[in-house]
Order: sequence, then structure tokens, then C-alpha cells
Amino acid sequence: MSHFPAPFLGRVLILAGSDSGGGAGIQADIKTVTALGGYAATAITAVTVQNSLGVTGVHPIPVDIVEAQARAVLDDIGADAIKTGMLGDVAMVEAVARILDTSPARAVIDPVMVAKGGASLLDAGAVGAVKALLIPRAALLTPNAPEAAALTGRAVETTDDLRRAGEALLALGARAVLMKGGHVAGAAVVDVLMTQGGETRFEGARIDSRHTHGTGCTLASACAAGLAQGLTLEAAVARAWAYVGEALRQAPGFGAGHGPLDHGWPLRGKA
Repeated sequence: MSHFPAPFLGRVLILAGSDSGGGAGIQADIKTVTALGGYAATAITAVTVQNSLGVTGVHPIPVDIVEAQARAVLDDIGADAIKTGMLGDVAMVEAVARILDTSPARAVIDPVMVAKGGASLLDAGAVGAVKALLIPRAALLTPNAPEAAALTGRAVETTDDLRRAGEALLALGARAVLMKGGHVAGAAVVDVLMTQGGETRFEGARIDSRHTHGTGCTLASACAAGLAQGLTLEAAVARAWAYVGEALRQAPGFGAGHGPLDHGWPLRGKA
């Protein structure tokens, strides 16, 4: 595809949880950034026990160790973009805000709240901290419909609802929001990229598949890779959208539940 490869190696620091099944979280993030030609570094916030059937255990990493991981990366390797995923609780959200304030890298905030199988990945009390501390620091916020509803207190059931929630999130300080429509009913999936300057709509036929584990992590990391590589916001999101769509179409079929995508498809020239 003409979207690949990107212009140069961009450094992405990822603050997120580990997924033992490899479909989401840190594993999906690293695969995505690498497949798109970037360089991935990590600060792991939690170790989860999970596979395609769900999450059966979560072991949070101490906050000071998470901060130390990020500091070690930023002080030596540096970052052109920082992507956040599973954070868990208020203390971790506060730590991430401190980390973001020490780096000029643009932040892609994926407000991860619930795993594909239904397990909670963010304390209810931490939603307010995400609103107060991370949304105003976001160069790009990437909520799905349930996350947008939780962050805004609005019902998000249609594309128009997505837009209204996006306007509310921009008003909270995000520079841009990618409102993801995968949870909105319809034959097509409509995502809307919104900034104070306008919006860009991404629309495609819904892919009928149970192999959708990690789509949110993957899309946000793909956006972060593009920003790190110097692409414009619109170009980074367009490339990310194309990448995830093909990863869904070429999903390998692993697992008995919500299976993983094919993150490595660009490296094999299968498209």
C-alpha cells in the first residue's frame, strides 16, 4: 500500500499494561510501531494474565518503578511521541501526567477502561483523574463510544452522539480527538477525527470478525508512530486507519475468543 513505509524512524515511548496473549497492550503497541517503521520503548504499568478469552489476573507495577522506566528512556533515548494505554488507578494517572510534563513529545492518550472480554482496566475513581490530568495534555485522544460516554457523561449511541462527545472532550483541553465508532451500530464503521479547526471522517464497511482484540491499542499506537515520524495529524490517522483495517482483514484466527490482529502484515507484503 502507498501508506507504507513512513519517512523516518520515530521514537515512541509507550506507557501501558502487558498482555500475555500478545493481542493488545504493550505487545500490540510494540508490534504496531515496529511494523510502521518506528522505534518503540516502554514503561510497563501492569502485568496482566490474559488470552483471547479474557483477563484472569492483573498485577500492577509500583508507580515509582513506572516513573523510573519512563525516566530512563527519556533521559537517554528520548521520545518523539508518548502513547498511554492501561493505567489502572489515580496514582498511575498522576504519575503519567508528571512524565508528560517532563517531555516535549506529543501525547496520544488512549483512555483504556475495559478489556475486550469485559474486565475493568481503570478504577472508577480514576476516570475523573483522566479528565482532569490527561485530556488537557493530549495531542490526540482516542476514545471508543463507551469511553467517550464515561468521560463526558453523555449517551453515545450514534455518530452524531460521537461528534457531540468529541466537542465536549475538545472543550476539556484535548488538541484533537479521534472518536471511534466501532461500538456504534450500523453496516459501516465511522470514526471522526476532530480538532478546533474542523473534522475528518473515516468510514469503511464493518468487518464481521471475532478477531478484534487490541484494535484500540493498535490504532492509538499507529497514530503515535505517525506523529513521531513527522506526519501531519490527518496523515498519521489515515495511515493508522488503513493499517488497522488490513490487520483486521488478515487476522490469523488464533484463540477461541476475541482473537488478535495480524500486526505484522506490512512486513510480509501481503496487501
